[in-house]
Amino acid sequence: MVQKVIEVSGVSKSFGGVVANKDISLEVEDGKITGLIGPNGSGKTTLFNSIVGYHPIDEGSIKFEGREISKLRVQEIARLGLLRTFQQTRIYGEMNGVQNMLISIPHRKHGFMDMFGRNGNEDEEKAERLLEFVGLYSKRFLPSGDLSFGQQKLLEFAMALMNEPKVLLLDEPTAGINPTLINGLIDRLKRANTEFGITLLVIEHNMRVIMNMADKVYCLAHGEMLASGSPDDVQNNQRVIDAYLGAH
Repeated sequence: MVQKVIEVSGVSKSFGGVVANKDISLEVEDGKITGLIGPNGSGKTTLFNSIVGYHPIDEGSIKFEGREISKLRVQEIARLGLLRTFQQTRIYGEMNGVQNMLISIPHRKHGFMDMFGRNGNEDEEKAERLLEFVGLYSKRFLPSGDLSFGQQKLLEFAMALMNEPKVLLLDEPTAGINPTLINGLIDRLKRANTEFGITLLVIEHNMRVIMNMADKVYCLAHGEMLASGSPDDVQNNQRVIDAYLGAH
């Protein structure tokens, strides 16, 4: 029996009278890659923020592994194994890659200075393995601010993996990345899904990326659910074509 790891039911969210999400329902199956698409302003990022606790919802229900989480704080939800990345990277540019990896761990087993390699060899080894996984091992001691934007996104992805999430929400992972790096990123996302068993919910504007990666796709428009189904079904849905792909 397929387990629904995330269940969003009838979720609505407004900001000062502006409706960002209206009666949104979606499901994310355990072990799958689920895509979320839609034009700018359709409410995708607001929904992400609501799922992980940044925006309290006005109506509806959000469940993670069968547990209602809509009233929990961000840190409580993260401890359950539900994390997200952002469109703009959130790294410490003056720190190197390994230091960023170590400081991303929310609950340190050791003291503050262990983040900088004085102790905590096990964590440092794990950090280096994950940096190798995303292709940044050779740059692990460079100041992270010196990395390209695409490499910084890979670092943020590795930082999320450092926390061993059950489910990872990725907000436009390929945005701003050099096209030559996109295929490598897609491959690493798929490998994180299959090798590490991490369920992924991905916002993505690059239709080629999402259609080649996702098992199921949802499309939002004007804060409402427009369509859902297999990548082929959604890609060929006339309402999606009109709203998102710009056909006339």
